[in-house]
Formats: sequence, structure tokens, C-alpha cells
Amino acid sequence: MTGFRPAYPLLTERLELRPHRMDDLDDLFAFHSRPEVVRYTPWPVRNREETRAALERKLPQGEVTADGQWLVLAIELRETGTVIGEVLLKWASEADRQGEIGFALHTDYQGKGLAAEAAREMLRVGFEELGLHRIVAILDDRNAASAQLLERLGMRREAHHLHASQFKGEWANEYAYALLDDEWRAGRS
Repeated sequence: MTGFRPAYPLLTERLELRPHRMDDLDDLFAFHSRPEVVRYTPWPVRNREETRAALERKLPQGEVTADGQWLVLAIELRETGTVIGEVLLKWASEADRQGEIGFALHTDYQGKGLAAEAAREMLRVGFEELGLHRIVAILDDRNAASAQLLERLGMRREAHHLHASQFKGEWANEYAYALLDDEWRAGRS
């Protein structure tokens, strides 16, 4: 495969998933600046300029051209046009058809099923459009809300790695979740 770009926008019941645009800056800053949102993300709390720099790096990530790259999409609430989070899909290995999913959502929009709605669409894209065989999610074992979300999506906890990485100045334990393409198809029927 020479690359992959979904047909945008990706629409769900309440959301539009699409590549980032520079005019997303205010909405992105609204959640990148919140400690409770970024607690379990790889990035720190960001000021406006740091958010702008991060946004500029995200602009070309609406497509993947080689394995190892991330598809990084804005989660826009269709009702208001507000960007309320991000959802990610890594094309981890073309040869082994492996992927990885991730997400972050503004605290004001958590607990409403919106992250699950966005993640479910990214799983669909990964399995049905990119042709992945297996998609994983790696998370801090203290992130109970994300673990519950992954389980609601049908993902299975496969591992618990102790002191798996240095994360924000401390050793972090990680859960590894996974879903296979045949399990995805069985859950859709």
C-alpha cells in the first residue's frame, strides 16, 4: 500500500472526524491546557504557543504514507462545530496489519459516550478501510475511564506490564488491550 487517506469527513451520529485545521487552535487549547485531560496523554499541559506548535505538526496527519505513522483527527461536535477532542489511529505495521488506537477528550464532554463514538469509527476505519488485522490500545493502568471505554468497544485486556515506561517523571504500569478483525466483524453483525 502506498498510503491511506479516508474520505473525509467521517461522520457518526453526533460527530465529524476530520484532519485538523489552524482554526482549531482555540478549541484545542481549551483541552490541551487542562491537567485532568493530559494526565494520561504523552504530552504535557500546553500553553497557547505550545498548542499552536502541536497543531502545526498535526496538520499533515490526515493521511498516513508509511507504517509507523499516526492518523490524527479532530473530534468535532456536529451540533456546535466545536472541536472537543482528538482520536488517533497508528498504522503500526503494514506487513503484519497491526494498528493502535488512542483518544483524548475535553473534560466537559466526557461521560456522554462521545469518545466511544469516535473510537468506534476509528476501529471501523482501521479494520474495514485500512485492512488491519489487529488493533491495540496501550494505557496507564490508573486510567479507569479509558479502560472501561475500551472494554465497551469489545477490546480485551491482554496484558498488565509493571513499570513499563518512564511517564511524566515516574514509572508507569500499562494495560494492553486488543481487538482482532474477525472479532470486530462478529461484534458488528
